[in-house]
Amino acid sequence: MASDGARTAQQQPGGGGLLYVLLRRVIDIRPEEVPVLGWCWLYIFAVLSSYYIIRPIRDQMGVAGGVNNLQWLFTASLVGMLLVNLPFAWLVARLPRSRFIPLTYRFFALNILVFAAVLRWSDPAAAVWIGRIFFVWVSIFNLFVVSVFWQMNVDLFSPAQGKRLFGVIAAGATIGAIVGSSVTASLAHDVSPTVLMLGSAALLELAVFSVGRLSRLSPTLHHLPAGSGGERVIGGGIFSGIIHTFRSRYLINVAVFLLLFSITSTFLYMEQAGIVSRGFSSRATQITFFATIDLLVNVLTLVIQLFLTGRILLTLGVALSLGLLPALTIIGFGALALLPTVMAVAVFQVLRRAADYAIARPTRELLFTVVPREDRFKAKSFIDTIVYRTGDQVGAWSTALFRGLGLGSSELALVAIPFAALWLGNALWLGRRQDVLAAEQAVVQETPAPARRSAQPARDAAGN
Repeated sequence: MASDGARTAQQQPGGGGLLYVLLRRVIDIRPEEVPVLGWCWLYIFAVLSSYYIIRPIRDQMGVAGGVNNLQWLFTASLVGMLLVNLPFAWLVARLPRSRFIPLTYRFFALNILVFAAVLRWSDPAAAVWIGRIFFVWVSIFNLFVVSVFWQMNVDLFSPAQGKRLFGVIAAGATIGAIVGSSVTASLAHDVSPTVLMLGSAALLELAVFSVGRLSRLSPTLHHLPAGSGGERVIGGGIFSGIIHTFRSRYLINVAVFLLLFSITSTFLYMEQAGIVSRGFSSRATQITFFATIDLLVNVLTLVIQLFLTGRILLTLGVALSLGLLPALTIIGFGALALLPTVMAVAVFQVLRRAADYAIARPTRELLFTVVPREDRFKAKSFIDTIVYRTGDQVGAWSTALFRGLGLGSSELALVAIPFAALWLGNALWLGRRQDVLAAEQAVVQETPAPARRSAQPARDAAGN
């Protein structure tokens, strides 16, 4: 890819215009990046709207199937993640990006249509079991479709572009989440779940359309002729993502980052559940509390994504930006250990979730912009889904163990602090390593193409 420096609109197709002028007032963007950013927004907006339309349906089915079964449903989700990753890795090895991503989304859209039909004509007894299966399926779907979106983004953008644009791109996800949940909340009393599920499937087709447009724009973004570079078949084996993760010191640390994030998130979720259940006796008051938290998180996240994320990344760099969330987690659990109140958990949740969505997630995606193409899809899929769900399991069962040993909220918060401290050290190491790999990548991109091709096998074998 050419240097990420400034270029004039006249040199780039699709650049310039009023939209570019307006965007430049808010973010640091180049003319050729404007249409790519627009299609990325529409893509993630469609994916998150699709998920948040069916998420309340999933949650209701999970409760209907018995609250005591939820931990087993999450365990089944972990198994399902592994089963879905294998055929996806097979597609990645044999098809170009512009084909395996649409196939993935259409597979999930077809699943939604099947569930809608089965639920429409099932009796109440069968609906309970179908609901449990649907709960597991949605728990797989939500991580997988978002991971695939970011897989394409880390393949489209350079590390320097990601620092400027990933936060703004993530704002499309926040808007999609707000719109999707609003649709279900406003229509749930008037239309059946089947109709809502049809809308969810249709939005995935909109995501597929966006993928097609991005595939056609990719050569322009990379300043390459159409049909080259980004549309090569990636190749490799179906277990390459798992093997490469455990062979690479860099990738195993990325996996540890997400594992510790998931474990500490589960600790906080359990803390919140206990504190809120003791603080509010009314079910309606509890629902209002959770809804208020979600609203505050979404508003704060959107503001940071649109106006601050890019500036934070460019000013602090990857290491410090990545370390913000674990540092905040240490402070938050310390506060909960001293003052386990509803107000403390509310403030902690709002700040932590907003910091995750607005800063940690875009920064985390930058980690994959410096790995070989095969790892951007296969290893990333394994880490984003299987490793993440493994962290859920470790956090959930560890919390149950600590509760069984008689630990209260304050003690459990103290237990979480060493996990967060380890996470902080891991984040700082990853950020510094990403800087080194990004600098090496920039040098390679300035190397003439014949020399670059001859050096590629050695770089890939290095395993980062």
